[in-house]
Amino acid sequence: MADEDRQHPGITFAVLALAGVSYSLLQSLVAPALPDIQHALHTSEDGVSWVLTSYLLSASVATPLIGRLGDMYGKERMLLLVLVLLSVGTLVSGLATSLPLMLAGRVVQGAAGGVFPLAFGIIRDEFPRERVAARIGLMSALLGVGGGAGVVLAGPIVDNLSYHYLFWLPLIPIVASTVATHFFVPESPLKVPGRVNWTAALLMSLGLSFVLVAVSQATSWHWLSWKTLGLIALGLIVLLIWVRSEARSEQPLVDMRMMRIRGVWTTNVVAFLLGFGMYASFILLPQYVETPTSRGFGFGATVTQAGIFMVPSTVAMLLVGSQTGRLERLFGSKPPLLAGGVLAAVSFGMLAFTRGQRWEIYVAAGLLGSGIGLAFAAMANLIIENVGPGQTGVATGMNTVTRTVGGAFGGAATASVLAAHQNANGYTYSFALCTGALVIGVVTGFLIPQRRPDEAFGPHAIGDVDAEGAAALRAAPSAGPTSRR
Repeated sequence: MADEDRQHPGITFAVLALAGVSYSLLQSLVAPALPDIQHALHTSEDGVSWVLTSYLLSASVATPLIGRLGDMYGKERMLLLVLVLLSVGTLVSGLATSLPLMLAGRVVQGAAGGVFPLAFGIIRDEFPRERVAARIGLMSALLGVGGGAGVVLAGPIVDNLSYHYLFWLPLIPIVASTVATHFFVPESPLKVPGRVNWTAALLMSLGLSFVLVAVSQATSWHWLSWKTLGLIALGLIVLLIWVRSEARSEQPLVDMRMMRIRGVWTTNVVAFLLGFGMYASFILLPQYVETPTSRGFGFGATVTQAGIFMVPSTVAMLLVGSQTGRLERLFGSKPPLLAGGVLAAVSFGMLAFTRGQRWEIYVAAGLLGSGIGLAFAAMANLIIENVGPGQTGVATGMNTVTRTVGGAFGGAATASVLAAHQNANGYTYSFALCTGALVIGVVTGFLIPQRRPDEAFGPHAIGDVDAEGAAALRAAPSAGPTSRR
């Protein structure tokens, strides 16, 4: 890559944004279309649920691993590889006429989950310091934007075309971003020598898989069944063994000293709880507005009309997320995170008590999108502010996984509540549950160390992290000063 190509962060960001939105679209685009996919593939409701579960599992396992590989071998190289994987997986799913082939494509798609941590690392390494916070904030907000847009677009695509186009249409920007990455995204000068601890990777993969399968199937298995509780317990035991293994390893996949930094673990707890609320909203709002009015609530909306109810959320995420960088320069990243959590909690609290008019749904969706846009944008910056440049990929990868696992719990928990209370109370309890999770998230957010805006994103800025965190950062491997222009 010629040196002059490194001087165009605007082009680089456009390529990264296109890749990020394309990936995040595939997270939610299939969810409203599951009944159509079930019918077309001649499978059961249980079988088609694996179209979501397989993607979730693959993304959770691959994201931190790809982030680590990017830190070691080069972020542009790994980004190009994951976009090729995403193209192949999307092509396979688009061609699928049977459930096994569809699941194979979804697993390969999920393995591209490293798009976001790699993009965060590239922005940190390549962009002028004064633009880093804003661009990382917007990039993180695009994860929510893509997810919301998927819910909006799924209905018109399935109604007017077929489920195959849920994959054919995103494939176009995916291929475009793959080609553009090769030509316009510079390779990072920061690399951390080392090797992958494959034993740790296997333990982490098994532990996460056991927990996520149990949670994803809890609605049909029941939360208190021996299968659900046993598989969750097994997963937690394996994850404890993984943590012990990582703590003793000279070259861990995930540095547990880093995970103990107060600014990291508190942000990850908030990520789990925000993920709980955001992904639950992708289920609750469409299902509520699609409920026939004959049941005494809901609006009898079609899938396409349900997507329109989500438009304020998607637009608010984009608009607010794009402005979060300015707020962070003035106040730091913590206040926008807290404000975002409060807005999201107010949205769900409103829905728990008043949702009988269409305008109330639109207002609540707008508040939710604003909250998610603020919080997601600030969250990535909070993680990056508290780790060294050589740990950006794996740290943001673990944050993304934490958010995804929270989403799995949120989706499964609200689905179980709705199944147990098949009336308006089911939605009241579900919205109240999400409100409680977000309130706990806001309270936890107050524990995050406050950073002064001018300290963020320095070459080795440790800022106001606690003493244990500072020691962990100094002990962590580093690739040297960050390149700034």
